[in-house]
Amino acid sequence: MPPAQEWGHAQQMQRVAEKGSSEQQVPTGLTVGDLVRNPNFPQILQAGARTLIALNDLFPRVARLVASHQKWMLTQAAYSLHLERDVNNPESGITAARLLKFMRDTGGASRNTAAAFLAELVAYKMLQPASGGRTKRARPLEPTEVSETAMRLWFKSQMSTIDLLDGGTRIERVEADKSIFERAQPLAARRLLSDSRWTTPPKGVAIFVWSESGGVILDDLMTRVSEFPPMDGKVWVEVSLAKLAEHYLISNTHVRRIFARADAAGFLGKSEDGRRGRFWLSARLIEEYVSWQAVKIEALASAYDQASDWAA
Repeated sequence: MPPAQEWGHAQQMQRVAEKGSSEQQVPTGLTVGDLVRNPNFPQILQAGARTLIALNDLFPRVARLVASHQKWMLTQAAYSLHLERDVNNPESGITAARLLKFMRDTGGASRNTAAAFLAELVAYKMLQPASGGRTKRARPLEPTEVSETAMRLWFKSQMSTIDLLDGGTRIERVEADKSIFERAQPLAARRLLSDSRWTTPPKGVAIFVWSESGGVILDDLMTRVSEFPPMDGKVWVEVSLAKLAEHYLISNTHVRRIFARADAAGFLGKSEDGRRGRFWLSARLIEEYVSWQAVKIEALASAYDQASDWAA
């Protein structure tokens, strides 16, 4: 692995990532600043991205319903409301009003978007009426089994990524004690959705993640990078846009539109030698992806520590 000083843009990455840094406690070595300085972090993110792609393939219907960054935030917010539910209070848990308040407090979605999202999850049987929770004023919802399984596996995948960073045993503890996940997910969700570094992705990342399935396409591209750091401001990948569309069940037109926007903004481009399927990704896109992911990792590591301390 290259030493830290050979990661050509490390200081720039650090400045981007540490802007507005949270003062909350996080484990040593897992702050945003520590992560972007870690020369192994990009390769560890690649491993994490491969796991997320595998989950996408395992739960394609779930993946399609959380395929944009806004839907991801809505899902995390809704699930945190579920885990924070007081069974003795029928107005707690997932309701349209409570989700709207959550998203309004963070600026993440409008009333109509939040209500439509819940209706879509109910229609696709990802949410169902909560048992014993209905009143004249509130009709709480709860995740179905497939949603529950997908969220728990997502959380475990994140713990396994963090374990790669410091040799920890989070994944084993989470598997042994499900209450850690139940306490940690709301902590991480509320922290991330109140952090503008996460809710407002940097420009290059935003081109992908605000589009349907754009986030998993960006993850996919990052897994294809064979060498870090960038040389002459670029890293190279081999990818078929048609196969991307086929893999992630989206149209060729949609994939090409995302690539065209990223190309126009200078974040990627085709090889000048005319080789089909050969693209470069800019150093700036790599930097933005690494620093943006670092915000998530820091929040999840902190949430896990708090939750596991309570469990101890």
